[in-house]
Amino acid sequence: MLEVAVIALRWLQYSGAVVLLGAPLFLLYSFKGADGPNLGWARPALSLAAVVVAVGSLAALVAQTAVMAGSLSEAVKPASLSFMITGTDLGMAMVVRAAVALVGLVAVVALKPGRAPWRLTVAAGLIIAASFAWTGHGAATEGPGGLLHLVADIVHAVAAALWLGALAALTILLLRRTAPDDPAIHRALHGFAGLGTLAVALLVLTGLVNSWFLIGLARVGDLGTSLYGQLLIAKLFLFALMLVLAASNRFRLTPVLGSVLAGGEDPRQALHRLRRSVVAETLVGAVLLAVVAVMGTLAPPSAM
Repeated sequence: MLEVAVIALRWLQYSGAVVLLGAPLFLLYSFKGADGPNLGWARPALSLAAVVVAVGSLAALVAQTAVMAGSLSEAVKPASLSFMITGTDLGMAMVVRAAVALVGLVAVVALKPGRAPWRLTVAAGLIIAASFAWTGHGAATEGPGGLLHLVADIVHAVAAALWLGALAALTILLLRRTAPDDPAIHRALHGFAGLGTLAVALLVLTGLVNSWFLIGLARVGDLGTSLYGQLLIAKLFLFALMLVLAASNRFRLTPVLGSVLAGGEDPRQALHRLRRSVVAETLVGAVLLAVVAVMGTLAPPSAM
């Protein structure tokens, strides 16, 4: 039961982190003028994401301590928590993650809504995303390739957060849209193509680097024989599905919306199709994060 809690809490931390990093970065990139849509939802969404990361990190600290100590009653003892925080990188990373998330929360709540708190939450999201690599498989690689693997793991986490966080923001925009927002939403969808392409390219490149260290060419044929390998196959399938949906959004649905708006036609049907596709892509991304959360608790084939 504790192991399930650890996985669920990892998923919550991942989900909050991608929103903290990707959503405000998308907003900064997409809406530079005063003619954007109503973004009043940004403050509560980013505040919730920061709370999820902070609470999820502290709860995960207790759950992970319970796994190591053997029981929840032992985990809540000051001595056990102190050892976890000061004696392990994992415990320290969780505390840092919670502290940074709280700083991001204060920035969102205390500062005037706008670009300044978005920049601060992007910075907080970057630190939090990097902290997952700090305690992940990339940090465990020894030897001359250790630094390369760690950097690739950090870039992989940041690129994933950029893509998934932007998707979360797009989903909210499309679900809350009003008629005056339509041109701005179209520009945001069109502009996201560049960021999305960069994120995908970084994910593919760093994914290959990570696979080289964690799997190796000699073990590719045996992927299906281990749970880690099976989950990696599922992850790649979900990633491919997201690429198909993203390509449909970029090359078919977004241009159709642009044509409809340019022709002065009713855009509701085009927006409905876009909304359905973006929501589906976001849900697939949430499932992919769950797969990654499980993989993070397993030893890769290279360690077996």
